Amino acid sequence: MMSTTTPRRKKPAATAVIAMSALMAGLTAAEGAFAQGAPQSSRRASVAQGPIINRVAIEGNSKVEKALIEGELQARARTPVNQATIDADVQRILSIYSRSGRGLAQVTPRIVDLPNGRVDVVYTIVEGDKTGVKEIRFVGNNQVSSGRLRGIMQTTETNLLSFFKSTDVYDPDRIANDLELIRRYYLKNGYADFRVVSTDVQFDANAGGYVVTISVEEGEQYRIGNVTVDSRIPTVDAEALRSDLSTSTGQVYNADAVQKSVQVMTTDVVRTGNAFAQVRPIGTRDPASRTINLGYVVEEGPRIYIERINVRGNTRTRDYVIRREFDLGEGDAYNQVFVDRAERRLNNLGYFKRVRISNEPGSSADRVVVNVDVEDQSTGAFSVSGGYSTSDGFIGEVSVTESNFLGRGQFVRLAGQLGQRSNGVDFSFTEPYFLGYRMAAGIDLFSKFSDQTRYSRYENRMTGGQLRLGLPFTEEFSITARYSLYQQQLDIPNDEKQPYNDCSIPIAGYTQLNADGTPNRLFCEGNGEASLAIKGSEGDTLTSLAGLTFNYNSLDSTREPRSGFYGEVKTDVAGLGGDSRYFRATGDARYYYEIIEDVVGIARVQGGHIQGFGENNQGLGEGGTLRIVDQFFMGPSLVRGFATNGIGPRDISSLDSNANALGGTTYFGGSLEVQFPIFGLPRDLGLKGAVFADAGTLFGYEGPTRFDVNGNSIITGYNPLTGACTRSVNQTTTQECVDVLDSHKIRSSVGASILWTSPLGPIRFDYAIALSKEEGVDRGDGVKVGADRTQAFRFSGGTRF
Repeated sequence: MMSTTTPRRKKPAATAVIAMSALMAGLTAAEGAFAQGAPQSSRRASVAQGPIINRVAIEGNSKVEKALIEGELQARARTPVNQATIDADVQRILSIYSRSGRGLAQVTPRIVDLPNGRVDVVYTIVEGDKTGVKEIRFVGNNQVSSGRLRGIMQTTETNLLSFFKSTDVYDPDRIANDLELIRRYYLKNGYADFRVVSTDVQFDANAGGYVVTISVEEGEQYRIGNVTVDSRIPTVDAEALRSDLSTSTGQVYNADAVQKSVQVMTTDVVRTGNAFAQVRPIGTRDPASRTINLGYVVEEGPRIYIERINVRGNTRTRDYVIRREFDLGEGDAYNQVFVDRAERRLNNLGYFKRVRISNEPGSSADRVVVNVDVEDQSTGAFSVSGGYSTSDGFIGEVSVTESNFLGRGQFVRLAGQLGQRSNGVDFSFTEPYFLGYRMAAGIDLFSKFSDQTRYSRYENRMTGGQLRLGLPFTEEFSITARYSLYQQQLDIPNDEKQPYNDCSIPIAGYTQLNADGTPNRLFCEGNGEASLAIKGSEGDTLTSLAGLTFNYNSLDSTREPRSGFYGEVKTDVAGLGGDSRYFRATGDARYYYEIIEDVVGIARVQGGHIQGFGENNQGLGEGGTLRIVDQFFMGPSLVRGFATNGIGPRDISSLDSNANALGGTTYFGGSLEVQFPIFGLPRDLGLKGAVFADAGTLFGYEGPTRFDVNGNSIITGYNPLTGACTRSVNQTTTQECVDVLDSHKIRSSVGASILWTSPLGPIRFDYAIALSKEEGVDRGDGVKVGADRTQAFRFSGGTRF
């Protein structure tokens, strides 16, 4: 569907300074020898032959291997010096550097005179910096904009952000890969006749960069007409294979979907015992109706066996890491579909610069040798990153990551974070092929601290670990089994700067006391006081839980999705030891759809429920089945425009009710968002705009509400007949019950965002206006308590440098 053309490149203009003074000096010396009576035979030999090259030397090269340069040179040792050959060699070296992205390289040849009529030819190279791509032009694209095509390419144009990136450096191999990406994009979107006509790369010395011109021929967009399955193997039912198809009548033709259908059908047929079966797609174009009639032919393939699989070029990655990506081995029936899938898997690992699989004849006509040629690349990374968000403040992170640990294909990460309101350290290890099967097993260890005093008057330290085992069932669907064991240490700060527990523990010289020595409630609650429910949960809580994660992902891109569906459901049961007892289920689903070019609509729904069981809060209080640390806390992650922990049940039995979020057992919400490019800005700046609308709620507090603080078996403020808790107005009476405002009200907001996929990391600015919220209740003196906390502006971002 695509013709292959050889890119034409114009040789860059560069300065080549030819130093011939040494040669001329040698000739002058020879003339002087004649005048002094040198032998005439010697004079004849010198005039007839001229200086002979003793050796050819290369100096100054570090970015291009010497062997590559020497292989292109025509000047050779033991041959006469030839000025035209030297000039041509200079241009050859410049051409090598031009193809390597260094169009400003300079080459200076010089000739060093030696005794006995011999000379050394030395090429001194000033490599210079890599040269950027100044412009990428497209010709012939009428249906797809040049901006979209540039966005598909890995190569980018030089701009103000070039300081932070290297993708704007001209690289012929990257350009070739970009052409393949463009071709696949067109074929995925119905342009079955697409082809790249030519590529023209020219170096503009004045601009100091390359201009890349790509000419294409798009053709018409096709849809799928009839879809048939024809089985020519008696034991294979054609109709049974229809469920494997990813293509259907009326869809836009998609070459990727055809390829996926072939893979799935081939796998199913081979599993039935037809080892040599192959599925061959057939497409018949109808230009008049712009449709392609698809047929899948299942037939017996040639009876060829794999004699040997040779793995070559891997200097770091171990052989078995490469071989395990094949669904077939030595001695198995050869199947091209499985070989192609192995090549894609190897490329997707990210361990190699290049992967190429080829075949050669084996020892007999029914044998084939499969050669796997790879080139290892660096897979480790050390990063220093930092950022700011309105919830966590400034935060920095240092991390070390290795995705091919010791060449075994294992993932290892160690990271430490330090911020204004959060810090921690975490370690992660993943074995992608556990026990030799395609199962990802891993372990995570972590210790994280978060300061929640702005919202709930407590600090929390979580320390523990997790074991996980991922089972992929299809390319899109997987299940992960998890076991977690962690301890949460909840502390309530109590000093003059954060007096959040001085109603219970007076701060000497600070807390105002009543005549009987008890804290004055109006004073201690007025300066901020943690809820009794939070005080009841102070200390350590050990949680032991097992869970399953069901994940489905059909997104076209994990980095910037434009189409597809992502869904995740998590179920957890806590109670395998430890202090917590509950069942929890959460779900999150997102659907992406490109409305028009570069304008992407996103629909998202999420929800969750937690149910306690057993003696979950024994000794912490009465009236509930869940600990406060186990409940859901929601804010901008559910409805933008609200602060962290800004919605949901609140303790309104004290003056500090706005900050005493208690969490809830049930939440659900939905969001609609449209993302679009910002007009007038270069696409590769990564700036986009968005508008959104959110709605959701959190309710159902099931924690303890009654606490016998005085130990007299009487709960002050609690009416056992009505089950209600009322706030005492007596300044000397200790409050022993919690009055919870638990509203089911739907919170909603609308807003706009600026998103920047910067070289320093993703950055997002949100401005939202709350349309509906919980306004709180009148405590009896005209003051409302328990209202939701809003936050119109939210900023989050990170950097990596």
